[in-house]
Amino acid sequence: MRSTHPVPGDPWPRDMVISVEDRPHAADEMLWVREAYGLEIEGDVPPRLTDTPAPAGRELTTAEHSRWVAVWPVLWGHVIEHAGRPTDHAAMERLMDRDLPTDERHSLLAQVTGPSWRDEFGDAVFDDPSYRAWQDRSFEASRTGRHLPLDEQPERRDLDALVPAWRRGLERIVVLACRGTYVRTLGSRALLVTTAVREESPAYRAALASFTPH
Repeated sequence: MRSTHPVPGDPWPRDMVISVEDRPHAADEMLWVREAYGLEIEGDVPPRLTDTPAPAGRELTTAEHSRWVAVWPVLWGHVIEHAGRPTDHAAMERLMDRDLPTDERHSLLAQVTGPSWRDEFGDAVFDDPSYRAWQDRSFEASRTGRHLPLDEQPERRDLDALVPAWRRGLERIVVLACRGTYVRTLGSRALLVTTAVREESPAYRAALASFTPH
């Protein structure tokens, strides 16, 4: 997102570019796993999803459950760290090369997509009625939901709070479809918030004010 009105008097700084990563796929999948399989994860993790999925179709063994609970917070840290990184446009352009060697293609693809639950536990985890129904509802909500005009987007609405955060290094906002308030700085250039935070001006302003690169 950047200014589309580069004219005198436009309050959006002409050199400010902010990307919004709404519901990154790998993070979405992990949040579904946590709730559909009833994993009780301790520590600094996001609140529950706004759309609660049905329980998964199969039950985990005791050993599987223990391993998943142990792996989830570690992998979550890697997944959300990747979501906060700028898009690697050079790698994406390289992937368009039809003559790219297979090994290099796999390496670049992993670099672009980042870590995921599928890497650890395979695709079959998501071949589940609960996941398909949850995905379908998410798609339908996105398709039929109200799409705000540019000038009503949260970043435009709260521009006077966004600009100081950008001057401190903010370039990317990662949004999770979770309930309530959850705000975290991701590295030196990204901010993690929930949908609820981004939708409410006072909460979003507070989140932007809290951005402190590290």
